[in-house]
Amino acid sequence: MRSTRLTALVALVSLGALALASVAGGAGVRADAGVRVTVFGDSVATAMEYDPTAKRVLARGIDLQLETVACRRLGDTSCPYDGVRPSNVVDRATQLGTALGPVVVVVVGYNDYEENYAKNIDDAMAAFRKGGVQRVLWATLFEERQSWAEMNGMIAAAARKYPEITILDWNGLAKQNPSWIQPDGSPHLTPSGAEGMAAMIENSLVQLGIAPKVQPPKPRPRLAIASRSLPKGRLHHRYLARLRASGGTAPYRWTRTGGRLAPGLRLATDGRLHGVPTRAGTYRIGVRVVDESGTALRRVLSVRVR
Repeated sequence: MRSTRLTALVALVSLGALALASVAGGAGVRADAGVRVTVFGDSVATAMEYDPTAKRVLARGIDLQLETVACRRLGDTSCPYDGVRPSNVVDRATQLGTALGPVVVVVVGYNDYEENYAKNIDDAMAAFRKGGVQRVLWATLFEERQSWAEMNGMIAAAARKYPEITILDWNGLAKQNPSWIQPDGSPHLTPSGAEGMAAMIENSLVQLGIAPKVQPPKPRPRLAIASRSLPKGRLHHRYLARLRASGGTAPYRWTRTGGRLAPGLRLATDGRLHGVPTRAGTYRIGVRVVDESGTALRRVLSVRVR
């Protein structure tokens, strides 16, 4: 027992180093694979698996292992779903062992029995510790029922008992965003709720140094027409000029919106103005460029043919 406690203490101290090299199944994982994070969830958390945006946010910068399934319970026998009873968290964590990785997230409790929940937390923590888990992020339950409020008190008590536990206040966050909860009287999530829960988990992983902080993309420069003048042309000689744009999102498409081109010249959609002019003069043309996002700009340019 003393050896086990010492091993757990050393592992907890070394969590920062594991942000560079995670251990899963007893084998080393390359640093660029990210830290293994196992997410246990019931039908509420499955919304993150089904929503592509939520799943992408949840997996950002980590080696994500999703263990979400409807009717899952923490330690009691799970309720049946489609004729199958999924393994509870304690049993599944025991099966995975060190493949859990150093970090576990728990979003389970809506199907559980209030009277057994505190003991089931203890059993789950024992299974996590045996698998080498060093951090447990535990989401509070949306307090739509009094029993869920009581169970949140048990999660708070467990956090005082187990230093590995970090509480994620899903209850408080969901109450501030009522559109995240389905309007059918259940705790299940809308798509925006799935994305909100994924963001809550990711933010906590970043704050704990487990997931890398994602830098916001630099704003793209606004679309602009770089061409302000066109070269002169010579009568009956081949002419080639290219209209230029910058910013926005390439590729660009060019069209003529008005004016008059010298006979023999034409404007291609890639911005090439080319041909063999057959009449001298100064010609003013209106041009329009559209980028990939649909942003458009116009300009009037002149071409002199001598």
